[in-house]
Amino acid sequence: MRRAIHCLLLALIPAAIFLALFHPAILDIGNAGWVLRGADLGENALGMHAWLHDQAAGWSPRTSLLNTPEGTSLLFTDSNPLLGLLAKPFAPLLPADTQLLGAWLLTCCFLQALFAWALLRRHAPGFAALWCGVALLCVLPTWFHRYVHPNLFAHWMILCALWIFADPKRATRLRWWVPLIAIAALVHVYLLLMVAAIWASALFQGFAAVRGAAARRERLRIAGGAVVVLVMVALLGVLHGGGGSFVVTDSYGAFAMPLDALWNPANPGYHTILPAIPQREGRGYEGFQYLGVGILLLLGAAFVIARRFPPAPSEGDVLRRLRWLLPAYAVLLLLAISNFPDIAGHRLPRLPLPGALAPLLDLVRASGRLFWPIAYTLVLIAILAVYRLGKKRAATVLAILLLVQAIDIAPMAGVVRAQTAEADRHRLYVRTLDPRWQPAIAAAHDITFEPADPMLDRQLFEEVAWRAVSIGKPLRVSTTSRIDTRTAARLAGEHARFLAGDLDPRRLYVLLPGAAAPPTARGRVIMLDGTWIILPAAPPQKTAVH
Repeated sequence: MRRAIHCLLLALIPAAIFLALFHPAILDIGNAGWVLRGADLGENALGMHAWLHDQAAGWSPRTSLLNTPEGTSLLFTDSNPLLGLLAKPFAPLLPADTQLLGAWLLTCCFLQALFAWALLRRHAPGFAALWCGVALLCVLPTWFHRYVHPNLFAHWMILCALWIFADPKRATRLRWWVPLIAIAALVHVYLLLMVAAIWASALFQGFAAVRGAAARRERLRIAGGAVVVLVMVALLGVLHGGGGSFVVTDSYGAFAMPLDALWNPANPGYHTILPAIPQREGRGYEGFQYLGVGILLLLGAAFVIARRFPPAPSEGDVLRRLRWLLPAYAVLLLLAISNFPDIAGHRLPRLPLPGALAPLLDLVRASGRLFWPIAYTLVLIAILAVYRLGKKRAATVLAILLLVQAIDIAPMAGVVRAQTAEADRHRLYVRTLDPRWQPAIAAAHDITFEPADPMLDRQLFEEVAWRAVSIGKPLRVSTTSRIDTRTAARLAGEHARFLAGDLDPRRLYVLLPGAAAPPTARGRVIMLDGTWIILPAAPPQKTAVH
């Protein structure tokens, strides 16, 4: 009976969190309209849509239907290669307008609760204290905040890495780390960095812990395992488009974590208990690290308790192991704050960096995210400290703090849920309603946007691209997290030719704000739903059916 109750709570807690955050209509995999509304959700779903409709792609994680002719990797469209590989065998059975984001978000909720339970179950003094602790590890605002970027909603990977690390036997065994690192590499580079930081700490701890005659052999085994993992990650990276030449944005520091991020909700729309002081552009989203009043009080209570009550032996073992995370966490913290610190929306003096570091740091330009493992570790340590109070008092304290946290972030959850309520309309297109869109796209050999910056009207781009990909028509542009230098050079050349009036007669041009049709387009220009387009002048050549 007790096991059944635990299983029931492992189902009810994530289900309740999911329903508090999202409209259940997002679970309909044939209901794709809610993702095509001009956010990262659309970029994620579009990359997957293109790959599943690109028969020429096969099992390669690249599609030539976006950024043609160079194509692009699923990873750079912020899609989910792991989810794509799982869905590929079933592609012929899936709806034409499949979106898997709702199912992914629900899965992440369940895995978050599962690994929170796994971390705490051997330390909790009682049933209620255990489940209040699990719930607190599942209500960090930073987790809720990432739903727009679904791959990064997988915070459960951080909890899983901590669960592996906390056990000395698991931490030294590759069979635990390899699947997690491979999954992280197939989901998002930032999650891979966070998991890798914890794994590297386990390696250093393992090196230092071995003694005696077998020390050399054990260290060789650990080093050999590390090489195997690094080779695996490198191969996955090359397979998914890493190792190429990409445009350097020089934006490291623009999306860093402000110094007041832990107690500043930043977004006034969230209406939390604490006042929200707007951060500078880029800092309020990527640098968002608000913990919530309940968790802030938890950290304060844990500090007081830790000074008055000694840890239990099992907690002491975990705390000693967690100290090995300090070097890696120091690096993550420095990267998260960057050399361009902010506080309460104000710039602080910028610290110069060597120019040679710019290309390397550009890889983690959204560095504010890198604080997440530190936040989860702090909450874990705090919950373990409260467990020192014993069965009843720990349960009472954690229940009160959980209630405070829920009250504090309820408005935030409401904002998130309101944004997914669009799914209840079950409407695919809202910007491209004119019936002439589809024949115009079908008549083209390929489609481009001028200027080649879909961010100028992201929703329009997503709808036109979705229509095109659905019938196998390639797009010359795309929204990608990394821009290949070859693609950048090609787009610059195509833009110059467009301005000179040198138009491809087989191409459909969609004009974004600020673009005007050249005189050579006379007779081909029409307006659809408030958008000027230049129709192809000649029928397309035969292309392979996608």
